[in-house]
Formats: sequence, structure tokens, C-alpha cells
Amino acid sequence: MADYLRPAYLEDALRSLARPRTVLAGGTDFYPARVGRAIEDDILDIGGIAGLRGIDPTPQGWRLGATATWSELIAADLPPLFDGLKQAAREVGGRQIQNAGTLAGNLCNASPAADGVPPLLALDSEIELASLRGTRRVPLATFIVGNRRTLLAPDELLVAIHIPKPAHEARSAFLKLGARRYLVISIAMVAATLEIEEGRIAGARVAVGACSAVAQRMPALEAALAGTRLDETLASRIEPHHLATLAPIDDIRGSAAYRCDVVLTLLRRLLSGFVP
Repeated sequence: MADYLRPAYLEDALRSLARPRTVLAGGTDFYPARVGRAIEDDILDIGGIAGLRGIDPTPQGWRLGATATWSELIAADLPPLFDGLKQAAREVGGRQIQNAGTLAGNLCNASPAADGVPPLLALDSEIELASLRGTRRVPLATFIVGNRRTLLAPDELLVAIHIPKPAHEARSAFLKLGARRYLVISIAMVAATLEIEEGRIAGARVAVGACSAVAQRMPALEAALAGTRLDETLASRIEPHHLATLAPIDDIRGSAAYRCDVVLTLLRRLLSGFVP
């Protein structure tokens, strides 16, 4: 018979990982994958741990607790830096999924088409991992290592996502293309955070998802945007060679060639939206 635990304290949860368990938060990926069959996994439900909740400012930026939901993010009072992440949150399933699903679960699921990953990459996020051995932080850019694969060790839990304060005024945005407007897996998606100083881009972070095994930053494009004026010429600065590191696949949702073309179009639309 499967074992189900719902501890109230993080230390108890970490202690339980001495044996293999499936960690459950919102369950929005776990349950649909098991429709029609008995659940045989030993479950660790972390939803009762108060210390994993909340979206809070810190001296260095913001802490997003592991069990913070998409709906909580949408409702949170956050600066324009988070606009892109909020836009992505509204694209995650329907309202019921947003009420239950968690940001951390989206990262640990590590789907190439996970909506939360590109905007969190563009926010330069760090992931906090905890075990009985201690805690560590890793950049999100290195946390997801492949399709459905992360750096998370068997005895670790993802306990928080940390967003650093930008050095300048900053805004972000997100765009996604699917076969229909809502409740659909991405064909391609893009996110960007721009730091602005006196009408120029002081720093750019751009990420693309669903076009490689792992969503990734676009360093060549970021370098091309740095120092440029925030004006109507911004979108035209994107060139195909800036996206050379992408490796999209052919599948039922679109061909690799189509995805490459779509990403270029989405990025140009995204950047045009930053222009006053």
C-alpha cells in the first residue's frame, strides 16, 4: 500500500526523504498522469508546511515560496519587474489549475514547454534547495539539465525561488504561441526583462522556451540590445543568428523550421511592447 505523508514542518519532510518518495504540492501534473489507475507512489505532500508559503520582499530582492501558487502570484502586489511572470501565470491552464499549481512544481516538472521557466530565467532567478545536509542555491539556468531532469538530489526539496533586485528600473514581458489562445501547450514562448536608464537599455535578459530540451537565455541577443535606445528601432535589432543556440524539434504542434520563424516574430513583438 502506498504511504502518504503531509508534515507540518520542513525538517520532518526532509527526514522522510531518507526513502524514495514522490513530492506533491499542487498535484496538477501528478494526478492527470495517473487517471484510471491506482496510485502506488509513496507520497510526500508539502502543502502543509507553512514555511514554504508566501511571496515576500527581502533585502536582496524577493522570495517566492515553493508552494506559492500561480493565483497568489497574479494577486501579489509586485513591481513591473514581475509583469512577464504574471503574464505567464495567466497562461498556465485554467483558473482551477492556477489556484492549485505551484511555481516550484512547474520547475521541478522540467518540461521544455513549462510556461514559468522563460520568465523566471529572464528574472535571473536562483533556486534554493534544502536537505538534512544543509541548503544550497543554484541558478535556474543550471537547475534544469534536460527534458524532465533537474539537479535536485533524492534527499532534497526545492524550498524557494529567489529573484534579485535589478540595478536599474526594470520591466518584463512574456509571449506564448499555442494552437489556441488558452489551455494549450506552447509551440514557442519568449520572455524578456529590460533594465532601463535614461532611455537606454542598461541590461537585457531574454529567454526562449519550447524550442530546445531546456529553455535558455539568449546571450548574443542580450549583448546586441545592451546600450541601445528604447525606441521604435528596437525590434529590428533582432537577427536570426542571435538565436543560433536553439534546437527546436519537429512534432505534432509544429516543425523545427516553423518554431525558428515563430520565435523571431514573437521576440520582435515582445520588444516592440517595451517601447513607450
